Amino acid sequence: MGSKIGAGIAAAVLAIPLLIGAQATGIVGQLFSSGSSAGSLTCTPDGAPTGSVPGMTAEQMGNAAVIVAIGKQRGVPEPGWMVAIAAALQESGLRNLSYGDRDSLGLFQQRPSMGWGSPAQLTTPAYAATTFFEHLQATPGWQQMSVTDAAQAVQRSGFPHAYAKHEDAARAIVAAVSGVRCEPAPAVTGPGNCDTIQVASPAAMAAINYACGQRKLPYLWGGTSPDTGFDCSGLTQAAYAAAGIALPRTSREQYAAGPHVPAGQPLAPGDLVFYATAGHVHHVGLYIGGGNMIDAPDVGQTIGIRPYHHPGDDYYGATRPSQRVVVDGGAN
Repeated sequence: MGSKIGAGIAAAVLAIPLLIGAQATGIVGQLFSSGSSAGSLTCTPDGAPTGSVPGMTAEQMGNAAVIVAIGKQRGVPEPGWMVAIAAALQESGLRNLSYGDRDSLGLFQQRPSMGWGSPAQLTTPAYAATTFFEHLQATPGWQQMSVTDAAQAVQRSGFPHAYAKHEDAARAIVAAVSGVRCEPAPAVTGPGNCDTIQVASPAAMAAINYACGQRKLPYLWGGTSPDTGFDCSGLTQAAYAAAGIALPRTSREQYAAGPHVPAGQPLAPGDLVFYATAGHVHHVGLYIGGGNMIDAPDVGQTIGIRPYHHPGDDYYGATRPSQRVVVDGGAN
């Protein structure tokens, strides 16, 4: 839980780069014409998506693609994607807003004061979509509800019937961004920031997504909560808890828990990287690709992105918790 490694690198909002930034000529035609890799997914055309919707900007379509990608990852059926898109259209116009009524933020105008998450989390589109779907899936009978009733069950808006007018637009947007078939890609080294993380497993993605949402929180020795701050192993423990994988509390125990990445094997985003002096492990970070990690470095510093290794440091080795088996909410 000790200290490690130099100055922070500024990072922007996490977005799963599934179908982002294409214009009216079509996302599939521009990005997937030869079956390319998009972030954590290998994607090939499946059907004939248009990739654009009249009146929708590339920013809006990109945010819609993040929502659909999260829905797919969580096993939410297509009607749930429409509910989420309709909600985001009403709440933010499918824009990742840094302002809103009272303390409302992000795509769904979720409120930190109501327990939805921290401001950094709620302005992370993948996190915001995840929390929306968590609440939707916890709503009994949502699949038998209308789009507007299901959205209202999650959002608890003062305007409960406002979502209905977005149903047709949500249907068109889902059709535009969901016609690409995606499968998990092999582990690859990503560009090393929270914009375009490339991961090989849902567990690694969930852990990185959580950690990215904690950026700028203060280091706190013994800290294990986003309400107060984290130390290094508190951050990695909480990140993998968000993925349903239980890790021990300290960096030394986390290293011992494995499974270890063999020396010389390339790291994959989601791996934990450890540092030791005379064999005594004292620090851990979460590798995100591109030679970078996200960590809670030391007293007086904040959680951020930094190079994981440089000549002369005390890098010790890595583990791959994403390969541990999840059983009954914990991992073996």
